[in-house]
Amino acid sequence: MPKTRGRVASAAAALAALSLAATACGPDVAGSTDAATTPAVTSTTASGKPGAGLPGSLQELAGWKLDDWARFVSENAFTNEVVQGFWSIAKMENAKGRATPEYSHKTAGSTVQRDDPPAAIAARPQQHPYSPATAVVGKIFMSTPEGDSMCSGTVVSDPANPGRSNLVYTAAHCLHDGKGGSWLKNIVFVPGYNRDGQASRGKQYTEQQVSPYGRWTAVRALVSPTWVKETGVGPNSQFDYGIIRVRNENGSGKSLEETVGSAVPIWFNAPREQITSAFSYGYPAERPFDGMELNHCDSTIRPVKLSFDPARPPMYVIGCTMTGGSSGGGWFITKDGKPNLISVNSIGNRNPSEYMAGPSLQDQAKQAFDYFSKNAK
Repeated sequence: MPKTRGRVASAAAALAALSLAATACGPDVAGSTDAATTPAVTSTTASGKPGAGLPGSLQELAGWKLDDWARFVSENAFTNEVVQGFWSIAKMENAKGRATPEYSHKTAGSTVQRDDPPAAIAARPQQHPYSPATAVVGKIFMSTPEGDSMCSGTVVSDPANPGRSNLVYTAAHCLHDGKGGSWLKNIVFVPGYNRDGQASRGKQYTEQQVSPYGRWTAVRALVSPTWVKETGVGPNSQFDYGIIRVRNENGSGKSLEETVGSAVPIWFNAPREQITSAFSYGYPAERPFDGMELNHCDSTIRPVKLSFDPARPPMYVIGCTMTGGSSGGGWFITKDGKPNLISVNSIGNRNPSEYMAGPSLQDQAKQAFDYFSKNAK
């Protein structure tokens, strides 16, 4: 199969200014040889499932109908009352990076299937001044039991509202604490968060500098039912993805996509053999970073595999030195000449940070996204 490689040149492309250089070849095949093989269940209801509307198995989740999803969303209700102006400039600056769950390849575990980790790739700051195209990547701020925190996220296309998306894709652990926990609070997305120290040194930062596209309050959120049922670094990390629907804090009628000028489609069920590189973006905030600048790790080699449960899609792993705060940031490749999101920053190692792993967005991720796009208004 011939390979194609090229940088996204058009300014209209969502991430053109992020200097993406990725490869993709062949047709967009629905499904992947690495996808979880979960047989469809033709008749299932939420009643009788363990927990609050949770599936008893991956097989049950694969067969969920509209009523099952509606029950899960109802019984795991997301509420997010954020007072306008809650996230002041000072409060945003002081928010700590949401810790990236740690997994070391040296950890023993007979059930873990893993390739040798790739060589570390040093994260690089995005060049200033930021282009408007970088606005699809931003910071997600939230209140946690440990205090004010922040992650990263990406504006993604909404099939139910073409050209007018209000959806942001991120990691589940940036939204919900998992089994025994609850939704995080005061969740706000700031697209294109920009702290250009060189331009503003010695001067007070303005709202326009820090949040040039405004602040967007999360009004709906969804994580995988599996994430709510499980905890810790392990099989649930393979489903560490989440979605929020947002509205402008100032009440503007324009959508998020219209405001920032673009949105990135998600490539669900991407055939792993076509993922020959990956470019990860985020706002790392733990040492040696300070969370004030957008950074990226440019991996030009095929991601390796990490799997805690062979029934679930293996995670992608690339070399990357980004730290906590970058969680939820998008992984991009070029498909059909345009940037597509294929994963998000999920887990990594520390002291030092050398690699990052992200979930492969296969059938279960698409199922959740399709429900959310059509029904979570």
